[in-house]
Amino acid sequence: MRQRKYEEFEADDGAQLRYARHDNGGGRVEATAEVDPTATVVEGAWVDRGAVVHAHARLGVGAWVERDAVVGEGVVLGTACRVGRGAVLGRAVRVGPRAVIGDGARVWDGGHVGADEVVPADAVVRTGRRPDRHAA
Repeated sequence: MRQRKYEEFEADDGAQLRYARHDNGGGRVEATAEVDPTATVVEGAWVDRGAVVHAHARLGVGAWVERDAVVGEGVVLGTACRVGRGAVLGRAVRVGPRAVIGDGARVWDGGHVGADEVVPADAVVRTGRRPDRHAA
């Protein structure tokens, strides 16, 4: 049986979204997203429109990178975690399983978000610190 190369959905605003399989891992990447070929997007992970995933990043099963988010070089996203709209993860960030990075939040280079943690919208996480509640 031949597997489809893409899936199409209609967004809430009526836009047609087309998700193709990523060559490195088989996860789904929307046509307007930019994913470096060295990044791994495993089966069951999704990258939404306008998002950017840099080199050597790894998205676990069920990870979801929402619209216009940026995932830095070498970032590791655990299983079933979510990176909200417009959030930015710096280089070498580690995000644990089931963690949620809120819309517009920032996690600085080398930062860590543990399993099941929630980073509020527009918060800033610095290396080794809990989120601050101000925008970057």
